Amino acid sequence: MSEERFMDKIIEVCLRRGFVSPTAEIYGGAGGFYDYGPLGTLMRQKIIDLWRQSFVLDEDDIYEITGSTLLPEAVFKASGHLDSFDDPLVQCEKCKSMFKADEVIKGVTGKSAEGLSLEELDKLIADNNINCPSCEGTLAKTRDFNLMFKTEIGSTGGINGYLRPETAQNIFINFKRLANFMRNKLPFGVAQMGSSFRNEISPRNFLIRGREFEQMEIEMFYDQDKENEHPRFHEVADIEINLVTREMQEKGWKEPLKLTTEAAVDEGVIPNQYLAYYLALETEMLKAIGIPEDDFWFRHMQDHEAPHYSAGNFDLEADLSLGHMEIVGNALRTDYDLQKHAKASKSTFELTMPDGKKVVPHVFEPSLGVGRIFYTVLEKCYREDERGWTWFQFPPTVAPLEVAVFPLMKKDGLAELAQEIHNELKDAGYLSFYDGSGKIGKRYARADEIGIPYCVTVDYDSIKEFSVTIRDRDTMKQIKLPIEDLEIAIGELMDGEADFEEFNQES
Repeated sequence: MSEERFMDKIIEVCLRRGFVSPTAEIYGGAGGFYDYGPLGTLMRQKIIDLWRQSFVLDEDDIYEITGSTLLPEAVFKASGHLDSFDDPLVQCEKCKSMFKADEVIKGVTGKSAEGLSLEELDKLIADNNINCPSCEGTLAKTRDFNLMFKTEIGSTGGINGYLRPETAQNIFINFKRLANFMRNKLPFGVAQMGSSFRNEISPRNFLIRGREFEQMEIEMFYDQDKENEHPRFHEVADIEINLVTREMQEKGWKEPLKLTTEAAVDEGVIPNQYLAYYLALETEMLKAIGIPEDDFWFRHMQDHEAPHYSAGNFDLEADLSLGHMEIVGNALRTDYDLQKHAKASKSTFELTMPDGKKVVPHVFEPSLGVGRIFYTVLEKCYREDERGWTWFQFPPTVAPLEVAVFPLMKKDGLAELAQEIHNELKDAGYLSFYDGSGKIGKRYARADEIGIPYCVTVDYDSIKEFSVTIRDRDTMKQIKLPIEDLEIAIGELMDGEADFEEFNQES
């Protein structure tokens, strides 16, 4: 199945079934901007809630903030984004189309050119006789293009501002107040979920590369001298993670290296416990939302690929129909940002430790992209089989709707009983969907297509015996249960405390 054809199938379902659609679609859209529809919003929120529970609420030393998306120019001058937050742009001299230079090179040669200098990119374009992908015209010299959206603040436009290209800077510029809230004790973390904006040269591939996107980020502040003393590292020490080292990349690799987090730190494959702790949490989260463990890994980025603020990145990459795509970034930001803002604002960000030592904390940042994770789940859960319709095998953790309730017929009290059961399931906290229109087979197909794990059918036996029929999406098998046992049964199935076959045998 070709890359374009597969993504087109995903997009077609998203458009038709209320997952995602282009922003301002009736006016032709705007490249790189998308709106989440009713089902997309439910699923997106589940992904965010799972991150918030695992990465924030389950921790004692991490709190979440919500910062402004528009910040004054001084912030980005100090952080280095005005000087260094660029992509290499190349323009066709004939049709004037503009492209990201490294993507044009990769499209022709199949080799990554990310992080190369402008001169190196121009040489590759010349050596490989690369022309405009649109019209075959000659490409001009490569130049830097700053990715930030600029605006003016105030009625007189006296202050330049930028939409933030990452959520992190809100945290760094508020460090003194946040540290005071945390009683100036290390380690502590500050989390944030929200929109960021990058004026991409050539947004493409649906939700993979957009101009507005959401990040779930944490800035974890710690004493560098205690980088291997994470207070909860022992809880994840035995979790196995997939790794691709720099040496593996230089030699060529086919399969990632699988190590426990403890072994990875001990052998120096991962620099410290803070980074390893979050690689383990990310591994567990992605498995929980339906991304197979063998389909993703952490790649240690080469020096020339890493962002200007990073002393080392471990990108979580997934094997998609598009190729290997980064969906999570893990950056060792050291004390770069705090030192830059301290100098520019004439402040001090030193903390005094119990032993009297003065410390400017180092920072580890796990940054998860909501849209990229969302798309990865769509692709990994998409199914085509003999049942005659496409469907999504979403795990309950991210299924936008969890149970559907159908009356077999609208008459004889079946619809009223089905509506009552639907309302009771909603009151119990389940995302329940009521559908009383069409043949029952078509209703099952509609439920499968949007990934609802379980369908409950109210038939004439429901009136006589106070029972319902539950259909399992994955196997299409059905069982009968007393209505009074339905809520508990759905809960046990959703939580994985019981499987469908066990209920089938009991019934």
